[in-house]
Amino acid sequence: MTASHSGRPADPLDLLELDSLLTPDERAVRDAVRTFCDRRVDPHIAEWFEQGEIEDIRGLTKELGELGLLGMHLEGYGCAGMSAVDYGLACLELEATDSGLRSLVSVQGSLAMYAIHAFGSEEQKEQWLPRMAAGTAIGCFGLTEPDSGSDPGSMRTAARRDGGGDWVLDGRKMWITNGSVADVAVVWARTEDGIRGFVVPTDTPGFSAPAIKHKMSLRASVTSELVLDSVRLPGSAVLPGVVGLRGPLSCLSEARYGIAWGAMGAARSAFRAALAYAGDRVQFDRPISGFQLTQAKLTDMSLELNKGILLALHLGRTKDDRGLRPEQVSYGKLNNTRAALEICRTARTVLGANGISLEYPVIRHANNLESILTYEGTAEMHTLVIGQALTGQAAFR
Repeated sequence: MTASHSGRPADPLDLLELDSLLTPDERAVRDAVRTFCDRRVDPHIAEWFEQGEIEDIRGLTKELGELGLLGMHLEGYGCAGMSAVDYGLACLELEATDSGLRSLVSVQGSLAMYAIHAFGSEEQKEQWLPRMAAGTAIGCFGLTEPDSGSDPGSMRTAARRDGGGDWVLDGRKMWITNGSVADVAVVWARTEDGIRGFVVPTDTPGFSAPAIKHKMSLRASVTSELVLDSVRLPGSAVLPGVVGLRGPLSCLSEARYGIAWGAMGAARSAFRAALAYAGDRVQFDRPISGFQLTQAKLTDMSLELNKGILLALHLGRTKDDRGLRPEQVSYGKLNNTRAALEICRTARTVLGANGISLEYPVIRHANNLESILTYEGTAEMHTLVIGQALTGQAAFR
């Protein structure tokens, strides 16, 4: 192995020495998450994916809470109050294990908890956030509907007041992560005043969350439909801090930021597997890593992986310094999910037939990224967000 200019052996996974851009504390956060994943999840994740079920998801969620990963970028109420870069590094390591694991943490912290933290009443925050941070309560986020995905303003779920001041919710939400195991759902509904968010305990009469089966992606993740059939809530259930689409869209921006990091974790895992396999697999009396076409694939994967990590890190530093604009978040989500999916597909070709086996992580990550590419904003919608920022022209209709 060659030596770098500093005298250290060159790390083929970090030829640019991006590790040097992190502080010791940031590296410690990353290493703690990696150690947890190596011990607790990696030995089981392929089996969970194949079975379509996470074993003891409540126990796992509590362990994630004990590690401080749930709502880790939020302040107070039992949350760790860590930086955006810390959160991003955690997302990268979680998704290097599996997108379903990162989705569990992301939906809990960046969607459900963030909505309550940013827009909830003090009573709502005190009631839910400490338990959610500890992992003893699981949350979900109900925005997408069967006929309303990229156009959330067309949602049909509605909330009306009755004469006594209560709210009554009716409608359906679709493709909801954590739905069937959640203790609380943040549900967005149309009201006479505009779109409002509601904190809905899942044991409320009229609420149900049947699991969605037969998925070929995100199989190690709970995905559900939410059904609201005359769900009656007290007046205090509404999130008082926001009216309109600004509420759910700001939550999505938080989650999309984490996806920009997480996708690079899946890509790194696939690249690592391809690099190791190419060095071990012998054809025509030498490792396939010695052939020009294989080296070209490995080089392209390395380029896109490191560019994606650099982009995520830049966004994290910017977020910590002054916050991110929507088009900046779209840059990260669009570029990194697209690049990660291509890395996984290329890695699959390096592994040949073994690339479709769950003995290796590649096909699992590729299948997961097919969902990551389109959820929380499709590639097309993020393209148009960036296009509007470039031209000043909205092309959504």
